[in-house]
Amino acid sequence: MKKYKCILLALLLFTKVEAQEAVGISPWGPNDEIGTLNMMTEASKLQILSRIASGKSYDLSVEYFVGMPSFHALGDPPYQYWLTHTPNGTIVDNPNGKGEAMNRKVSYTGDAISMYTHMGTHIDALNHFGLNGKIWNGYSPEEHLGDKGWKKTGAETIPIIIARGVLIDIRSAKGERLLPNYRITAEDIKEALKKQHLALQPGDVVLIRTGQAQYYQQASEYLDNYPGISLDAVKWLVEDQQIMLLGADNLSLEAFPTERADNWVPVHTYLLAEKGMMFIEQMNLESLAEDRVFEFAFIASSLKLRGASGAPMRPIALPINKLK
Repeated sequence: MKKYKCILLALLLFTKVEAQEAVGISPWGPNDEIGTLNMMTEASKLQILSRIASGKSYDLSVEYFVGMPSFHALGDPPYQYWLTHTPNGTIVDNPNGKGEAMNRKVSYTGDAISMYTHMGTHIDALNHFGLNGKIWNGYSPEEHLGDKGWKKTGAETIPIIIARGVLIDIRSAKGERLLPNYRITAEDIKEALKKQHLALQPGDVVLIRTGQAQYYQQASEYLDNYPGISLDAVKWLVEDQQIMLLGADNLSLEAFPTERADNWVPVHTYLLAEKGMMFIEQMNLESLAEDRVFEFAFIASSLKLRGASGAPMRPIALPINKLK
């Protein structure tokens, strides 16, 4: 009998884990494609914009360049750049048919790029990762994925984001470089917020500084066992603090190797598939940290890549007045 009780207990625990990892159904309705970004309203956006304190701005994005660090472990292509037209080449080829004199007078440079959509500063759309054959809100590839991309939750659905932004500077709070594969805990975040004399609010955009952006120009060092946020920290931010969006300065938000044996990207699937929360990766948070700007108006817009699972993004931060 004792043996069967143990088996039953194991089955119940297993069922509990599976239930915790079920795709979320949106509280914003059966047609929802943007998840927690529904927390934004015209009133909430106007409220934070009204608190902008000056014309100073912070660019939170990184540069794109040949050799830039990228997630290539699964065979995704690197960033490529090439010239399609050069001033001297135009003179030689005469592609416009205007002749040498005209092409010497009017120089012409043209170029093109090829890249993985999850490179540089970018946002992950809700179709990027799913669970058990479905993505957020129960959408399935059988019904909603065509040869030209997803018909639901594609990157083109991501609205302009305007909200209160909060920088949580874990690197400074720790006082030293985070160890390789260090997992930021909920206690780490609480301690950093305490040192910054700051509290989170529902609907916030929370940006985690690990300090990894300091090494962005050196791809090998940037990619080498970088620190990231843990699942318990993410759950505290989402469930207890009710934030709207998360971002970080590392490559994949969470740390590798995975903290769970049954899911190789538990933070990704928890946020995207279970909670309908997008997130931003590979941000540059160094200037904000240097100036100790911990609270700001966050404004960002991504490329409207139809059906895509992610898109490049150019976020900015504008310092705001403190509430009295």
